[in-house]
Amino acid sequence: MRDDVARIFIGFDSKEVVAYHVLCQSILEHSSIPVAFSPIVLDNLRGIFTRERNPLQSTEFSFSRFLVPYLSNFEGWSIFMDCDMLARADIAELWSLRDEMYSAMCVKHDYVPKVETKFLGQTQTKYEKKNWSSMILFNNAKCTALSKDYVNTATGLQLHQFKWLGSEEQIGEIPVTWNYLVNEYEHRTDARLVHFTDGGPYFEDYKNDDYAGEWFALRDRVVSVQEKVSQPAQ
Repeated sequence: MRDDVARIFIGFDSKEVVAYHVLCQSILEHSSIPVAFSPIVLDNLRGIFTRERNPLQSTEFSFSRFLVPYLSNFEGWSIFMDCDMLARADIAELWSLRDEMYSAMCVKHDYVPKVETKFLGQTQTKYEKKNWSSMILFNNAKCTALSKDYVNTATGLQLHQFKWLGSEEQIGEIPVTWNYLVNEYEHRTDARLVHFTDGGPYFEDYKNDDYAGEWFALRDRVVSVQEKVSQPAQ
């Protein structure tokens, strides 16, 4: 795929289908460059992704996200995003941060989650590099360690803590505003990509969280159509 087309893989979860479509809409409305969306859907990965579900994984794409370089034929760059995000700026800005000296790039969060449970009562797991993998720029040719077999057999921590890379120096850092954790961080007007990591506004418990109003406005545009204007009778 051309380098001037942002290739974006988004985790898809059957429990929150609306999240995928609203995130896509938010990217489209702000983008100044062509984008190509690829949802990571488990039913589409039969024969490729074969590992059994881990009781601790909160989404269907917890581990399948690491197939992005494989699905990109280990060529060019690709972005992965969790679905429970909202773009508030031009994705071209994020795409322009690609740096060939790195194998992968992400926001290097340094925090301990404030809550013990998140959406649908799921346990909020705590581990080193928490949420680093929720938005990754993959330099696919340098991520060949993420073979189909490795992704299917590696432990969760090996994957989410980037153990598949030779060293920490291979991970480039992206500004925190490109994976801004709602409720974990204070509200910022300049947040570029916000992440409803505890639970999206589409869940009742989180409908009043920061940036929720923007999310609902995008949702309304996703389901909107332009009706034919009736002509007044002569």
